[in-house]
Amino acid sequence: MRRREFLAASGIGLWPVRPAAFAAQSSPAPDAFRAVGSRVRVTGMKVFGVSLTPDSDRPYVFVKLETNQGVVGWGEATLEGKAGAALACLEDFREFIIGADPMQVEHHWQSMYVHSFYRAGPVMGSAISGIDQAMWDIRGKVLGLPVYQLLGGPFDPRGVRGYYHADSEDRDELLRLRQTALREGISCFKSGLPEYYEWIGTRAKIERAVRHIQGLREGLGPDIDIAVDFHAKTSPSVATIICKEVEPVNLLFIEEPCPPENVKAMARIARRTTVPIATGERLIAPYGCRELIEMGAIDILQTDINHVGGITALWKVAAMADASGISMAPHACEGPIGGMATLHVDAAMPNFLVQEICSGVQPGMKEKVWEEWFGFPAMRMVDGRFPLPEKPGLGFELSEASLKKFPFGGTRPMARVFHEDGSVAEW
Repeated sequence: MRRREFLAASGIGLWPVRPAAFAAQSSPAPDAFRAVGSRVRVTGMKVFGVSLTPDSDRPYVFVKLETNQGVVGWGEATLEGKAGAALACLEDFREFIIGADPMQVEHHWQSMYVHSFYRAGPVMGSAISGIDQAMWDIRGKVLGLPVYQLLGGPFDPRGVRGYYHADSEDRDELLRLRQTALREGISCFKSGLPEYYEWIGTRAKIERAVRHIQGLREGLGPDIDIAVDFHAKTSPSVATIICKEVEPVNLLFIEEPCPPENVKAMARIARRTTVPIATGERLIAPYGCRELIEMGAIDILQTDINHVGGITALWKVAAMADASGISMAPHACEGPIGGMATLHVDAAMPNFLVQEICSGVQPGMKEKVWEEWFGFPAMRMVDGRFPLPEKPGLGFELSEASLKKFPFGGTRPMARVFHEDGSVAEW
């Protein structure tokens, strides 16, 4: 029997035409998409600096993409302490975007990242993040689906588990927070260390940090998860000492026990304690997260959708982490657009743990402004979870007029912190 006859007889012949399954996968898009989706083009880009207060060191940076089909998309490129630079970088990307097909999100992400030649730092990463979010918003609106459906659908229809911040050292206040949490279904809080703007290196400060963490557990009780942000204010050895002392507290995680760029030090800390280690809010692009993952330096990754490269990058990072048994607890301490965008990715992550929001249990001024902008209480939990948006795209509409009430007050530096001897300290 000749080879061709053998292949035909065994069912693995050289197909003269594509098999039905392959042909179906390669078939044209549905008529609705072919009629609109394939012809969408970006015709305009507007950028906004928004200061809720004149002296804010965290003015929001928003981007709006307009299309020839009347569909618009919103994204966020807020970068703490560098708002002016983020606004300028968005303008630099204008020629990449005008005339582009926003349905080809991955292509444009790659173009902005690769064709910039110099690899992304926080300024470029934030600009790419804002444009990427806006393109996903357009994509969802054109297809008539929330973005989380485009990512595979939600794992939990109840919404996205989250946590508020609780920095009190007062036992009575912590007991009140516990009662509120039990009443409202809140299952987690995060706190900083005492002496927030000071380096922790002396025995007295170490002992106070340990007492603070133990006090959180005593006040909040055994059934509420607690995370503690070290803000890289300790050396690796001091971080290890504190971690060992508080292991009985059973923390959800400790965040940034040392600067995230010191991967080997982070790995040493992780090996020396049973407390889960988290970091990631300062990392840019999937490539910036790879070494931490490969070295087993962390248990939880906290990448920020406004810096890492938007929805496209956050989704890739989550997949990288999932393949290594690492959970995701994304950072979100900027504005509401990035927060809303993060919820969509959270909902579809198989390795999602919990979502941050830099707010307290009671809504403050910014939360009230967000509700005015969106027409609903954005980034506020119900029964301990952020509700999933039901509208297409990112799930909200936003008017330019509402932003003009809060004109850009310029860039302000973030807190500058120094050691007692005058040397520069992490804040």
